[in-house]
Formats: sequence, C-alpha cells, structure tokens
Amino acid sequence: MSGLLVDNIGELVTNDPTCGEGGPLGIRRDAALLVEEGRVVWVGPARDAPAADRRIDAEGGAVLPGFVDSHAHLVFAGDRAVEFAARMAGQPYTGGGIRTTVGATRAASDDELRATVRRLRGEAMRQGTTTMEIKSGYGLTVADEARSLAIAAEVSEETTFLGAHVVPAEYADRPDDYVGLVCGPMLAAAAPHARWIDVFCERGAFDVDHARAILACGQAAGLGVRVHANQLGPGPGVRLGVELGAASVDHCTHLTDADVDALASADTVATLLPGAEFSTRSPYPDARRLLDAGVTVALATDCNPGSSYTSSMPFCVALAVREMRMTPAEAVWAATAGGARALRRDDVGVLARGARADLMILDAPSHLHLAYRPGVPLIRRVLHNGVPR
Repeated sequence: MSGLLVDNIGELVTNDPTCGEGGPLGIRRDAALLVEEGRVVWVGPARDAPAADRRIDAEGGAVLPGFVDSHAHLVFAGDRAVEFAARMAGQPYTGGGIRTTVGATRAASDDELRATVRRLRGEAMRQGTTTMEIKSGYGLTVADEARSLAIAAEVSEETTFLGAHVVPAEYADRPDDYVGLVCGPMLAAAAPHARWIDVFCERGAFDVDHARAILACGQAAGLGVRVHANQLGPGPGVRLGVELGAASVDHCTHLTDADVDALASADTVATLLPGAEFSTRSPYPDARRLLDAGVTVALATDCNPGSSYTSSMPFCVALAVREMRMTPAEAVWAATAGGARALRRDDVGVLARGARADLMILDAPSHLHLAYRPGVPLIRRVLHNGVPR
C-alpha cells in the first residue's frame, strides 16, 4: 500500500475525452485518483479505488487539473497604479508605460525582484495555477535580462526571453543597433536560463522584419517561439508566428480573416488574455470566432504591472465566459489543457495516468462555478507534483 488517494470527488475534470463524459473535459462522477511519486497512476470510480497510505477527502467538490498560465511577466519592480487610474479616466493604452517599469526594474536588487516573483507565484498557486510561464522583458540590458531569467527559473521551468519587449530609451534613435544587441550578446546571456523566445510585434515596438530576425536567432539558439501579436491593432504578428511554427501567438485581439485561417491551418495556439482588455478598456478578442474556425485557444493572465495586474486564472475564466462568448467548459479547457498546448506540454493540464499530479479541489460541486461565482475564492486545496500546497 502506497501513494496518496484523492476520493469523494463529486466531479472530476480529466481533460481526457476517452476517460469520461462531457466531451473534451472527460468528466467522471463519483471518482477517485491515486498519486504516486508526483504522478497520477490510477483514475476511476470511487468504489474501485485502490488502497493508499494517505488520503485527501474532496468532500464532494470538483477536482480539476491545475491551471496552466502560459503568459505572465512577473520579474519587475514598482507598480503603475497611477497609469491604471488614468486609463479608467479615459486615457488610451499605448504600451508606452513599459519603459517606466524598465527603469524601476533596472534599479531593483536581485532580492527585491526575487521577492516580487515569489509573491506573485504564490498568489497564483493559491488560485489553482500549478504551471506558470514567466517572461523577462523589463531589464532590456544584457545583465538585466539574464538576471531576470535566472530569477524566474528559480520558480518555473517555463521561462521566456523577451528582450524584444520594447526598444529602450537609450536606443530610441538606433533600433537596428538594439536588435543587434538582442540577437547577439543579450541572447547569448539569456539563452541558458530560457526555454522560449518572444517578441512584441506591434506598432511602437518591433516591426515584422525585426521580429522575424530576432525570433530566427532564438530558434537557432535552440529556443521555442512565442509572439505577442495583434494586441493594439491589425498587423503581421499572427501570420509571422504561424510562419515560424510558434507554439503560441498571444493577445489576438485584432484579427483578419487571413489571420484566423492561418491559425486554423496550423498547430499554433491562440492565447487570449482578457485581463489585459479588462485593465485597458480595450475590445475583447472574439474567442467564438476562433473556436468556430477550429483554432486551439488558451487563456492566460498576462500578469504584469501595467496592463493586467492579476494573477487569477479563475478571474480570466469568468471574463472569457462573460465577455468573449466562451462556454464554461471551453474556458476551463483553455485555461488548463489549452495552456499546456501553448507550452507544448502533455504532462500538465490533464488528469490521466502518467500525468503530473497537478490539481485543484474546488469548494463547489462543478467546474461551472468558476464562471458562475466570479470573484469568490473557490479553490479549497492545490496539489503540485502531488504535494499539497
């Protein structure tokens, strides 16, 4: 007898459609699962549960895979609450405030940055997020980008080099020189701490030629591709991501029919970030259009101090249902299995035999309550790698 048994589960969301009812969610009723050495080793009816030396009683609550937040910016200093207040008073969002955070981040010590990262990562974990991608992008010097990624790697295996966030002030008149720095010494210093490379392909940030050059250099260094695309207006970012085989293009707020067709014909995930639209009073992405076209959709928080200062995936699920015309089931899948697809992972975002034992227990009988009861702290317990948190 060994392992940890989670039983008395009212509704188990497996995200394995072969495992139960409910379509892609693979829902089982009156279920149990057994965890050994951080992995799920058995899933089935509670009446057939094997013996175990430890037990967690779900008390009839729903059990879901842990959220997979595939887009977050946690390494920064300071905040931009005043900027948020200005937007709520009618000032449009342009992305220019990123440089404010760059100045504060460069001036912060490693310990100050580390404290912010750990605080936000803990916040997210308590809300059910067991896997969280973390980007750099607020240092924009060789040393600051490398240290940002090293600190991020202390708490996440999903780290992304975003030296191409914006062109810093000291290179404002020399963008080609900055691209050369990103592709050369900065990439060399950052790559040992990163799994991914990202670029903000947008007006006021990086044009398509610069973005392509940066991403190609990242690929040559062994990094996977991600793209910030089509947030502030239509542009080439989505199709560039598809062209380069990006795992994910993120934001996808302003899409043409050609953009949607490109995504539907590729395995690139469209990651939607409704917290950004909430915090900038911008139009929400049309998730229904993407889903109806057959595009794989993920949800993520975009946690950052300027345009989406939330670490709450349940909040993003509720926004997706209310504002982006997703069903509760679609939103839950996008926030779990969809996020895993965006990170090209098959060991998280699912509760099936062999998967990592990352899960949450709700103080509610069904996944529907995540959207039905917005703002309510429904996450009763979280297991990460089979360990209660």
